Amino acid sequence: MIKRKNILKIAIDSPAAAGAGTLARSISKHYNLFYLDTGKIYRFIAYLKIKYPKKFNYKFVKEKIKSLKIPDLLNKSLLTEEVGNEASVIAKIKKIRIMVHSFQLKFAYNPPKNYNGSCLDGRDITYNIVPDADIKLFITANVKTRALRRFKEYKDLGKKITFDEVVKSIKKRDKSDYNRKISPLKKTKDSLLINTTNLNKRACFLKIKKIIDRKTKT
Repeated sequence: MIKRKNILKIAIDSPAAAGAGTLARSISKHYNLFYLDTGKIYRFIAYLKIKYPKKFNYKFVKEKIKSLKIPDLLNKSLLTEEVGNEASVIAKIKKIRIMVHSFQLKFAYNPPKNYNGSCLDGRDITYNIVPDADIKLFITANVKTRALRRFKEYKDLGKKITFDEVVKSIKKRDKSDYNRKISPLKKTKDSLLINTTNLNKRACFLKIKKIIDRKTKT
């Protein structure tokens, strides 16, 4: 695997709807880093399974990942609850994780040359994908706050769902992410904890910016 030297690598892990994606995008834009939302890759595979149930097998997935482009991950169809639930099931399959792993490594260690580095967020980034990251963050928030954020996202997408249903979905997803046997969600000892429950986007960004600036200037 080709590895670019002297690049800034940021690894972020978080439970669902903790605000990690929003923060990762802001950080990436500010420091000109290539951003990869790794959860979207599993959502993409889940979407394929729902859309092409008869074609869906390991060979089909392997071919799709081989030709996967970043714009494919921006498809709004990947944001539905159905896709999210299927993604949490798919993320437990070892064979699929191995396929996705190489895709993630490519962008983590060899981002396009016009970028100063990479920023990846997901569930196992800090210890499995980029264990030598310059900055490791674990971003979280309480269940009610996360459910409210996800509920607003669904409303913006025009989805009819109750707040209680979203709370149940978040709790179910947490249980799956923290307890799966392969690459579970966990906070590593060297990851800095950022709790976004009582912080707005700007305050979170400034807190993380301070950490990055301190680290990169030493």
